[in-house]
Order: sequence, then structure tokens, then C-alpha cells
Amino acid sequence: MKITNNLDVHIIYVLLDGIGDLPHPDLKGATPLSYAKTPNLDKIASNGTIGEVISVGKGIAPQSDIAVFNMLGYKFQNSTYVGRGVIEAIGIGIDFKNGDLALRGNFATVNDEKIIVDRRAGRKIEKEDTLGIARELEEKIRFSDPKASVVVSPTIGHRVIVRIRCEGQFLSPDISNTDPAYARIDGMGVAKAVGDYLKIEKSLPLNESAGAKLSASLVNEFTEQSLQIMKESQVNKTRMEKGKKLLNSILLRDAGNKFPDVIPINQLHEMKFSCIVDMPVEIGIANVLKMKTFSAGGLTDYEEKARVAAQAMDTQNAIYVHIKGPDEFGHDGDAIGKMKNIEEIDKLFFGTLLDNIDTSKVAIVVSGDHSTPCINKSHSDDPVPVLVSGNSVKKDGTTRFTEEQAKKGGMGLLAGADVIKMAIRLVKS
Repeated sequence: MKITNNLDVHIIYVLLDGIGDLPHPDLKGATPLSYAKTPNLDKIASNGTIGEVISVGKGIAPQSDIAVFNMLGYKFQNSTYVGRGVIEAIGIGIDFKNGDLALRGNFATVNDEKIIVDRRAGRKIEKEDTLGIARELEEKIRFSDPKASVVVSPTIGHRVIVRIRCEGQFLSPDISNTDPAYARIDGMGVAKAVGDYLKIEKSLPLNESAGAKLSASLVNEFTEQSLQIMKESQVNKTRMEKGKKLLNSILLRDAGNKFPDVIPINQLHEMKFSCIVDMPVEIGIANVLKMKTFSAGGLTDYEEKARVAAQAMDTQNAIYVHIKGPDEFGHDGDAIGKMKNIEEIDKLFFGTLLDNIDTSKVAIVVSGDHSTPCINKSHSDDPVPVLVSGNSVKKDGTTRFTEEQAKKGGMGLLAGADVIKMAIRLVKS
């Protein structure tokens, strides 16, 4: 079949969150991808071509928000990115307007010296506990400016969105993070190389504007008061009795103060583009890009996600599927867990996908938003494999989707923003 335009292309585009990794001693010097048994990914790889992708830029260890935007074809220039706080606020439908300050936060555990013991307070946190803490903070925090107010909105696990508003004032995102593990560069959150002894940092204005000074001051007031309120919270007294990690601090980063202005994804790629996403940040991205979303169960309902993605090809040209699993094992430093999760995804998602599509009509693109090496326990700037597979794609002899084969693949090294354009070209050639 001759393909004449992008509306004739059908692509299932899978981003495995944090899939890239480095050799690990627990896996005999292999990466989780290369050590895992992945017969379905191997089959997909053998029917296509592979390469490497740097999602955002050389030397940048990106967060998922800016990485996903790039992997969907969007490259922000000259400090035009609005920040993850805004994207997640949009994702959860929070009351936000231009001039407010939205920040992404982590519920974290600190000791009596305010040294961070766990940046994610154990990660798996009961929703009623985070909601209880959030209600207390909203009720008890009193800013020095009586026109200022705060909304604290927990999302999933340790994640939380904080929105600060000061009536009559246009707050500025040009402030530093209180989260010591991330720097703010041109509106992006970038993982820093840090040691084991981290403390909450003071937010500083990044310029001399009144808005930046006011924003930093309000963020610092929130942090100082919240530490005391959370220390005295009955929620934490109960958690301590049960031997659970305390929710006694919030680490803030990625401030933003305006809605993004971008070209809708269907217009950018001249396709009917859709998605299957679960996390607030990806839901926010879908809303910003005006991308149709399909419901497909929970985070680990891999078989359902595969079936829905396959069915979507009846009405859509492309569907982006975000699979979260590998990233969390990377952050936890669990190489064996990450390897087993990859095997589970291969069996349940990719196995089901192959059973439900015709590869002569539908191409499969597989990559990740960034690397999360287990030995680092954080995002890195290492390239991620990218695979384009389908009967119409010229084969390069690839047999596996791994970091090692990606270095030798026919696609070479790509920028994240060019992946979809390259995939379309390869499928049409």
C-alpha cells in the first residue's frame, strides 16, 4: 500500500518511562533492558530499525514533563517553557489563572536536623494521609501578605501540587527550587548530581523584579510554616505509631505562572493523535496539546492498555502510550525489580499488542522519555534507545531493543523533538 500523507500512517508510540539505564553489578554488568528476557520486544525489534535519542539536550537530565513534550515533537526555546507545576495543575484541574504560582512538590521525610531522609516519604502513601495534611496546611498557613492564599492538592503517592495566589499581584516563576535535587534551567526542572545529605533549600529570586522577590518570599513562608504544621499534625503522630515514614516536609520545584501557548498536536503532525496516560503530568500534557485520551485501566493494566491502543487504530492515526513502571525502580535503585518489570511489560503489553494488530498496517515506535539508571537513583542525560518497527520499515539487522544495539542502529542519534518526524518518514519510505 502506498502511503501518500500522514493521515495514511498508523503508529502506536510507546514511551517506557525511565527505561534507559547503565550496566549494573546486580545484573552481571548488564542493563535491565539487556538482561531481561523480552521475546516480544525482540520480535518487534527484528522487524525494524533502532537508534538512540537524547530527549531534551546534551548534558540535560530532564524531568518527564519537558522530556515528553520533546518526544512528542515540541522543543521549547529561550525560557518559553511554563514549568511542570503548571502542567500538573492543568492535569488535575486545579483552579489556576495567569499570575498564580504553581509548583510541583514531593511529600518528604526529614529528621530533627531537617536533613532529608526520604525524598518521597516511602513513595506508597495512603491518600487519606496526604489529603489530611493538605487540609491542615490550607487551614493554618497565614502569609504575611493578607491577600495571599494557598491550595495544596495531593495527586498520586508522594506527589503534590501547590498553588499560591496573591490577589492584585502577578507572581513570577523566576525563583529557585526548595527541592535540593533539582535545578531550574530555562523553566525546566533538571536533576542535579547530589550527595546523600540534603536539606531543604531557601527559595531565591533569580532576578531583581518585585514579582520574583514576592514569589520567593511566599514560597519560603509556606515552607517554614508547613514544617511546623506537619510536625504537629495528628496524621504524622498516627504514622509514627504505625512505624510509617512521616509526611513532615514538602519539597518544591518547577514554578510556573501562566498557561502554555502551543500548537495542538494534530496540527503539528497533520495526524489524528491520541494517548493513553495515567499520571497528572501526562494528563496535563494531553490537555495542553488538545490530544484525545483513551481510558485503559490503572498504571499496571498493561494488557488493557495494549488492547485499547490497538482498537484506537480504527479511528486514530497515532496513539501515544505512556508506561510508568521502569522509572520508579530506577529511582529506588532496584535493578532486578526494573528488569522484572520490563519482562512483565514485554509479556503483558507488547505480547497483547502483537496479538491485536497487523504490522503490515500499523507501525510500532518504542522509546523512553529519559534514562533513570539504577546506580544513580535519578534521571540522567544518557541516551535512550528508540525503535521504529513495521513491515514497511527498512530493517537494519536489529534483534533486540537495548542500549548496546541502539548505539549501532541504522537511525543513529536523534533529538527527541525529531523522533515522530523520523518515524513517519521511515514508515512512509
